[in-house]
Amino acid sequence: MDNFRSLVTALSLVCLSATTAVIAQDNDKASDGQSEFEKALALTPNIDNGRKLYKLCVTCHGPEGWGDDNGSYPQIAGQLTGVTIKQMADFRAGNRDNPIMRAFTSVRALGGAQEIADVSAYIASLPMTEYNGQGSRRDLELGREIYLRDCADCHGEDGEGDVKKHVPMIQGQHYKYLERQYRWIRNGRRLNANKEMVEQIENYSSRDERAMLSYVATLMPPAEKLADADWTNPDFPNYKRSWRPDPTRERRAIPR
Repeated sequence: MDNFRSLVTALSLVCLSATTAVIAQDNDKASDGQSEFEKALALTPNIDNGRKLYKLCVTCHGPEGWGDDNGSYPQIAGQLTGVTIKQMADFRAGNRDNPIMRAFTSVRALGGAQEIADVSAYIASLPMTEYNGQGSRRDLELGREIYLRDCADCHGEDGEGDVKKHVPMIQGQHYKYLERQYRWIRNGRRLNANKEMVEQIENYSSRDERAMLSYVATLMPPAEKLADADWTNPDFPNYKRSWRPDPTRERRAIPR
């Protein structure tokens, strides 16, 4: 009996040590990401250099930065500079779980804080497509009610984000990408997710989730941030454009 108790005690100590080590590692990751974010945010970006660095991003996000409507890659064009800096710093530090992005944002591939600032500023300068992937029309009014009640305080009434607080702009984002990130946030896979948001969405029903995210996908950027339907990025004229939005597709009207 004494031997059994000793074994249980020893195993408990091992588990406690392992848990402590994981927590310490996560804290170190968060600290590293925050440090590089603050450093890059304070720098003056060089958009010309950002244009050159964006070659790393073209294969996945496209020359225009519009991603694709199947949810594999988000629309990053026009995103707030501070938000892109924060996400890239988090990928590098392991605070976001994406092996591809971690490779492309590594020091070897991208460089240091200055390069993060440069490419983030270039991405922010790109005009956006208004023909992003959409969700269901069925419960848009319910989605609007949920969004205005739970999400607008942080992301803005029109999904414009918050420059000062570095809250992402979610206007013009693909529905399927929104859906995937929502589930990763709810399930704890996105380590850099806001804890208040995690608590807020954990009890949503499937209908609530679908309605709210479908509504978000209808939120459009202001006209000055939008590209013409036939616009192509002149900085990358020779790249294959495997996905282009269909400008003839009917838009989903936002319920008012």
